[in-house]
Amino acid sequence: MEPAEYVIFGLCIVLFVGFIVNLLIHILAIFYGKWKLSRKLSPPVVEDLPGISIIKPLVGVDPNLFDNLETYFNFKYPQYEILFCIQDELDSVIMIAQSLILKYPKVDAKIFIGDTESKGKKNVGVNPKINNMIRGYEAAKYDLFLISDSSIKMKEDTLMDMALHMTEKIGLVQQMPFVCDRPGFVSHLEKIFFGTHHGKMYLVANFLGINCASGMSTLFRKEIIEEAGGLAHFGKYLAEDYMLAQAVLDRGYKVLLCSQTALQNSGYTSLTTFHDRLIRWTKLRNATVVTTMFFEPIYQCIVQGLIMAFVTEYLFSWSPLVFFMVHVLIWFLLDYILLSIIQQGPLPFSKFEFLVGWILNEISYPILVCRAHWDPIITWRSRKYKIRWGGITTEVTSAPPSQSK
Repeated sequence: MEPAEYVIFGLCIVLFVGFIVNLLIHILAIFYGKWKLSRKLSPPVVEDLPGISIIKPLVGVDPNLFDNLETYFNFKYPQYEILFCIQDELDSVIMIAQSLILKYPKVDAKIFIGDTESKGKKNVGVNPKINNMIRGYEAAKYDLFLISDSSIKMKEDTLMDMALHMTEKIGLVQQMPFVCDRPGFVSHLEKIFFGTHHGKMYLVANFLGINCASGMSTLFRKEIIEEAGGLAHFGKYLAEDYMLAQAVLDRGYKVLLCSQTALQNSGYTSLTTFHDRLIRWTKLRNATVVTTMFFEPIYQCIVQGLIMAFVTEYLFSWSPLVFFMVHVLIWFLLDYILLSIIQQGPLPFSKFEFLVGWILNEISYPILVCRAHWDPIITWRSRKYKIRWGGITTEVTSAPPSQSK
């Protein structure tokens, strides 16, 4: 063979090995998800359970907000406090928090109104979520604290499950992002995405010990964060969840998934909002973990199938069309199995609806990745940010602050 043919042959071998590895990752996610999400830990005696401070950053009123927040007042857990952090004293979300506190007087709950600047201090960084949470964090009285977004709906035993996973060598326990059963096709799209593409990545990363943290619902050891400089130290990052998890790993502790998913239950759903969110996350990954910008595009089903159709034709003289069709079919079946495992029950839509949603997600995601590369500026609730490699963030323009991801 000519030198160029050796290069092409070597490249095809590398791509084929990568294809096999990706297939094994899919299978690993299914088996690990089945074990992890169906595993129930036995609770110890009540006296052995640590107290937990729950930090809830809030902004604006969502149609499902009251129901979401009420689930935090019904935990079957002996000792916890709820710290509502509200940035604007004119925000009507204050009335919802106050009404819940009045409804459940036996639950230790407090409201912190106003950002750090309004209290005579400087903002701790460009991250508005950190700026909002900092007062609640400083007032937290327990050694464990949970950061939980306003859109997350909890089960009665979720806090118990997270606490039981926080063993001696664990520094962070997180819930894998998922979606509540809600009506509407966009909600189905979200559930399919978080239960297939995103779920596979999350499960395997956790199994391998790779930092893949989300700030939706995460339990920390406060002593570790304090050793890293406190929560204020992470105000310079927009991807504070990833950086907080990395600080835990750097200090020799492990990051662990609990056996319950973080059930997102936002009352506002639209295709544009969903896609904008995925684009923003892709931009954050590109700036924080640079290698993702090279591997993520060929990680998708359609793109990988097209590439491997020509690779297998070159290596094995297989029919490209037949290979592509079989590849897509196998990927589709594996995704359906994985989603069913993560759902832990019957899916809220038919197999045909899953097929339509799965195809739309697979076709649109490579386009969203390209859009993320085209414009690196991150727009988050009318504010614009530029992130340097390594995650340090500067604000490009100013607008009314917010903190919900």
